[in-house]
Amino acid sequence: MDEPASRGPGLIGARTATFVVMANMVGAGVFTSLGFQVAVIHSAFPLLMLWAVGGVYALCGAVSYGELAAAMPRSGGEYQYLSRIYHPAVGFLAGWISITVGFAAPVAAAAMALGKYLSRVFPGANPTTTALVAVLAITCVHLYSVGVRSRFQGFFTSFKLLLIAAFIVGALLLATPQPIHFGPQPGDLRTLFSAPFAVSLVYVTYAYSGWNASVYVAGEVRNPARSIPLSLVCGTLIVTALYLLLNFVFLYSTSMAALAGQVEVGYVAADAILGPRGGQVMGFLISFGLVSAISSMVWAGPRVLMALGQDMRVFGWLAPLNRHRVPYRAVLAQTALVVVLIVTSSFESVITFLGFVLSACAFLTVLGLFVFRWRWPAAPRPYRTWGYPVTPALFLMVTGWMLVFLLRFRPVASLAGLGAVALGIPVYLWAARSAATPPARVASMGDQ
Repeated sequence: MDEPASRGPGLIGARTATFVVMANMVGAGVFTSLGFQVAVIHSAFPLLMLWAVGGVYALCGAVSYGELAAAMPRSGGEYQYLSRIYHPAVGFLAGWISITVGFAAPVAAAAMALGKYLSRVFPGANPTTTALVAVLAITCVHLYSVGVRSRFQGFFTSFKLLLIAAFIVGALLLATPQPIHFGPQPGDLRTLFSAPFAVSLVYVTYAYSGWNASVYVAGEVRNPARSIPLSLVCGTLIVTALYLLLNFVFLYSTSMAALAGQVEVGYVAADAILGPRGGQVMGFLISFGLVSAISSMVWAGPRVLMALGQDMRVFGWLAPLNRHRVPYRAVLAQTALVVVLIVTSSFESVITFLGFVLSACAFLTVLGLFVFRWRWPAAPRPYRTWGYPVTPALFLMVTGWMLVFLLRFRPVASLAGLGAVALGIPVYLWAARSAATPPARVASMGDQ
């Protein structure tokens, strides 16, 4: 993959874009999910298959987004694609969620988790204060040049991956193997098609979320037609391999009875492998993972706000760039909201309905790939989705099933998410009247 950022002023290469994807994906989720899965699935093979299927799902989404990103290489993500493929109103509603809580709430949640994990490493540290300091420090980094941002993101993401790799190798060398079979066992095939497997898959796909992160910064990527699809695919494949190895190590080193029902499976496994100091080691590892995750979201989120500001005069104050070509007002606006969410702890209630809304946005975007090819067959496609139409169809099937599941079993949270989206409709009607320039349609894509 090409780099460094010094080639092409103000632009990042495929390697940094891949770091953004991996940093967004690898947070605390993979260190906390297995305990719930072990409680309802009691065989190692289907447990590992959960993470393999989740990786395939994320990869199907990544290759689908890759075609849209290559054809529409502008920052903004779903706001950009849905505006062009369907209607500016649809794109605005996706952007509306990003403006309000779509990025701010996950950043606040990750920052508070960072504070809690570091308090284990440094007893006495106040989690809220640590969270605020981390967010403000990372925000300052992202107000500077692309070179500073790239090096910061690259360092913390690389160090995180090295720590995870070291933990995996150390576990394989030091742990006492559990009496467990990782190959298919009688009854495993039935488990793969059971309700517990399907329910567990919903939470596994959440752990994989972030596979689309580089599309939000497409306007800052050098040769986006090549680099964005490459970053999406490579980042997703690397994280899938890490997730499979980590969960293999957890099961290899720790009994299922000890893991079952535990939220902090990483700590349980680290204690079994490294002894009493294991919890501190795991806290340090996860903390580094969360720094890079926060950084990638602080980088990506304001680019959606910037795109909205460029298209609509009402939000024009979010569009200006500083001398480092950073949308500084958008960055500061998102950070201000993050600070409010951390101080009030209201991000916890916001997170409950974000899952449904964000899954719906991803569903509409991948569905838009079919619409895009049907309505504009002659539009330039520097990259074509691998495995089309099977890969996007598979993604739509899994996402559609999850949306139905969420509506059925979490109706209040799901409807709250739809209500938050609906609040954006009158805002769009008001803002559209003063649009600086209507968002470009896909019909004009050949002119880009």
